[in-house]
Amino acid sequence: MNEAHHLGHHTRLLHAGAARLHDGIGPVNVPVVRTSTVRFDSVETLADRQHRRAAHERVPTYGRHGMDTHAALEDALCALEGGRRAFLTPSGLSAISLVLLALLGPGDHALVSDSVYAPLRRVDLDLLRRLGITLEYFSPAHDDLASRIRPETRLLYLESPGSLLFDVLDLPALTAIARERGVPVAIDNTWSGGWFLQPLKLGANISVQASTKYIAGHSDVMQGAVIVDNDDLARRIGTTHEALGLTIGADDAYLALRGLRTLPVRLAQHQANATAIAQWLHRHPHVSRTFYPALPDDPGHALWQRDFSGASGLVSFALRGVDAAAAGRFVNALRLFAIGASWGGYESLALIAPPERLRAYRSWQDPAPVIRLHVGLEDVRDLIADLEQAFRQALH
Repeated sequence: MNEAHHLGHHTRLLHAGAARLHDGIGPVNVPVVRTSTVRFDSVETLADRQHRRAAHERVPTYGRHGMDTHAALEDALCALEGGRRAFLTPSGLSAISLVLLALLGPGDHALVSDSVYAPLRRVDLDLLRRLGITLEYFSPAHDDLASRIRPETRLLYLESPGSLLFDVLDLPALTAIARERGVPVAIDNTWSGGWFLQPLKLGANISVQASTKYIAGHSDVMQGAVIVDNDDLARRIGTTHEALGLTIGADDAYLALRGLRTLPVRLAQHQANATAIAQWLHRHPHVSRTFYPALPDDPGHALWQRDFSGASGLVSFALRGVDAAAAGRFVNALRLFAIGASWGGYESLALIAPPERLRAYRSWQDPAPVIRLHVGLEDVRDLIADLEQAFRQALH
């Protein structure tokens, strides 16, 4: 057995894709290798590399295919998720689109959990429907998955916890139903950063991440990743990845790889801060509901406890007895929480959850305004003080 199998997960992540030594020396970090053209020492070498690439081997014949920096990040992502192959894309949404386009064609049907990342619905409306592909949204908590699988169903696409309200899905149960019917399962695993949840070990075939967020971790990279668990899916996704010309810059690959090395320690602090804030919000008189799976009375707590090893920095809460205008005043009054749509960086953010998106979730039909926080790495006492002063300004 390979020695790496005896190492802890954090150790494997730190060493996956490490720079090689040449003539007995080498850097700690993989160098940034930028190129558009790849040179070859002979036409025979070029032909060999082209043949190997046509057979889906990971060898570059052009800069778009990536060089050492890209390969190191792909290896580290596979170590993180326990995957067979990883594919890099320019954004999280492009990673989602890659999976959908690779596995679905005209006449095909896919089942999608209703609490997924909202831009996926735009891909459906603006692209997939024109291609004759049908996406059906369902609530895993309310609908029977087995009865919704059709002969033409080619994909089950999930996100757990779901976007905005962080409902936790029973992933082993859902994947078991899909596998029994021969339907591959993809899951958006961005919330956990690939660290707190290992979906490929729970029956999923594909893990999708917006590396923009926790993997890069510093709000300075746009990137996505698709990690697959078998060679057949790797060939299908790799063929579509090639056909779409998807690529990322070497500098962005380097930044994501650097962020990945500190992912566990950053997420541990995000969790500590977010848990303290979720507990504080849960007790606040102006909050009617706090959405955070690590809270003992969260509806998804038992599933979270079973399948996850931790919780990230995302917390949402519903305001009690106020309207959208009051929610806007609250967010505007925040000083340390910036207003922004992304998350996963070191900084704290706040955003009012769009009501039209919440209405798509069967699990929540309350008209109360919902605010989503990304709890960053600041001193949690300062963050709680900021929330308290915003409540005083906006709601008293």
